Amino acid sequence: MRWFWIDRFTEFVSGSHATAVKGVSLAEDHLHDHFLGYPIMPNSLCCEGMAQAGGLLISEHYGFGELVVLAKLSKAKFTGRVRPGETLTYKVTADWIRNDSAQVSGVATVGDRPHGEVQILFARMGEEMAQQMGARLFRPTDLRHWLNLVGVFEVGVKQDGTRLKREDYPLDEVAVT
Repeated sequence: MRWFWIDRFTEFVSGSHATAVKGVSLAEDHLHDHFLGYPIMPNSLCCEGMAQAGGLLISEHYGFGELVVLAKLSKAKFTGRVRPGETLTYKVTADWIRNDSAQVSGVATVGDRPHGEVQILFARMGEEMAQQMGARLFRPTDLRHWLNLVGVFEVGVKQDGTRLKREDYPLDEVAVT
């Protein structure tokens, strides 16, 4: 995965909710095109940040062993602007998780200021369908590396409060397609 729209998780509760942060920097190329002379973080990328945070929350529920894809953005409402130097905080909550799909609600804030709300439906593709489509988002070792970078195992807990452990997710052995 080339584009990361979250920098770090500050909270991650399995199957329940997560909080992630994204520092917006003038060094990001997309800001120079949006808008010339007055750079702001595009709201579509804020949606993607909440989708990445929510997608990892849902994917963890399936043991990081299944392809989870954004199926529908049911709601997206934004107010204000996010400028370079500000920090976005994404709070996502699992509304429901089923065998084949899940829904999360997300809220983005800049400090105490509300910025946006989303509702996202994720589809669990399953191994057979992923193989038929030839779908592959990243190698399992790349996913493990990303999970380490964003701090899932540093702050992640199960709903009973016990820590998430790297060894409970054998990503080197799982064929994530």
